[in-house]
Amino acid sequence: MRGFCSVVKQGRRAIQNSDLFKILQSEINHEINTNWFQNHETGSVGDFVLEWDSQHTQDVLLKKKCESGEEIAVSALLGEKIYYEEKGIQDYQITREVLMKVCVKKPGLSSILQFDCEASSRGAGKSDFDIQNAYYIQSPSTLSSSTYRGPPFRELDPQLQDELKRYLEARGIGETLTNFLVLHLQKKEQNQYVNWLQKLKGMVEEKE
Repeated sequence: MRGFCSVVKQGRRAIQNSDLFKILQSEINHEINTNWFQNHETGSVGDFVLEWDSQHTQDVLLKKKCESGEEIAVSALLGEKIYYEEKGIQDYQITREVLMKVCVKKPGLSSILQFDCEASSRGAGKSDFDIQNAYYIQSPSTLSSSTYRGPPFRELDPQLQDELKRYLEARGIGETLTNFLVLHLQKKEQNQYVNWLQKLKGMVEEKE
């Protein structure tokens, strides 16, 4: 009797594994065959170099050095989902905001300017960015939680906010770059999701 119960349990487990395997395979096929990003602008990195883009992490790092010797670094990763309605399309479209840290360093100085930014789609597959914080950091090695880095960005004079955005745009932080990041990071995440599904499927397959 005990042996019979064991066989029944194994049979149930095999059926459950089979159902899970089919659902995982269906989800993988759906992700691979669906063109999620057909309405997105491609963009490009421009003068930046993509220095870090590991398939195991969510972030990317871009850098460039200007002729003046000024160094600019941009780290970025995906933030929250954004729902928007585009003209001519009845259903709401979904995109992801991109969280960026932009650091500007002058030659011969240890101090840096750091800008916390958010980039997101503004319809028609295009994107734009907004500055959330602007920091002056005298030296990254001496930075602590109590160091004063500047007031909340939203409290700055609107004209100063606009000029700081133009300051970044003049250094290549604009629509072309944000279009690239919005699309690239979403594709990166989708590839990671498909890879994760395939690993789960492999585990289920091995135990059948």
